[in-house]
Amino acid sequence: MTSPPDVVFLLDVDNTLLDNDRVIADLRGHLKVEFGTGSAARYWAIFEGLRSELGYADYLGALQRYRLDAELGEGADLRLLHMSPFLIDYPFADRLYPRALEVIERLSSFGPTVILTDGDVVFQPRKIQRSGLWDAVSGRVLIYIHKEQMLDSVQRHFPARHYVMIDDKLRILAAMKAAMQSRLTSVFPRQGHYALDPIAAAAYPPADIAIEHIGDLLHIDMRDIRVTQETP
Repeated sequence: MTSPPDVVFLLDVDNTLLDNDRVIADLRGHLKVEFGTGSAARYWAIFEGLRSELGYADYLGALQRYRLDAELGEGADLRLLHMSPFLIDYPFADRLYPRALEVIERLSSFGPTVILTDGDVVFQPRKIQRSGLWDAVSGRVLIYIHKEQMLDSVQRHFPARHYVMIDDKLRILAAMKAAMQSRLTSVFPRQGHYALDPIAAAAYPPADIAIEHIGDLLHIDMRDIRVTQETP
């Protein structure tokens, strides 16, 4: 048996490696232009309700619920069902943050890189594949409903002496840090609406390392990023 690596890098996707805010903006514009303000507003209301219920964004699940409303005579516009090809065929590779793939390549020279994200079992894998992230991490992808609650599973799949979690949500970083203590270094890229929310920023302790852009990891000394690693 081989011993586990010294470090494994865990990387979130939405607003960490990929500009999901721009994806949503594109989808909002598409729905409004193609299907009208009323249908778009109804979809987003269902989407937000489902996100509150599930704890993650489920675009196709919201579309399914929209269709159910139509079948029950709620007056939904069935033309909206044509949005599914827009989502499935969306050019996610064009929405990667600058130098995101270079960051993965550099981190891979120090230890295995693993995509660790929340999401559904259909659309989230599609997004990761079409963006090129799946291949960039050689298929090391974990998708959960609440990843911060699945740390035992993460460590079983990818054992290591130390972990580095890179995520745009301080809530996630704080929960993982509380569970793993010195075995985890938390890295916070200030990207996207979650990261820039002052209320969220004030509600949780700061990450071990904060950066402005994911590309900044190309210039971070790996001795700094593993500063909290346990002493052998």
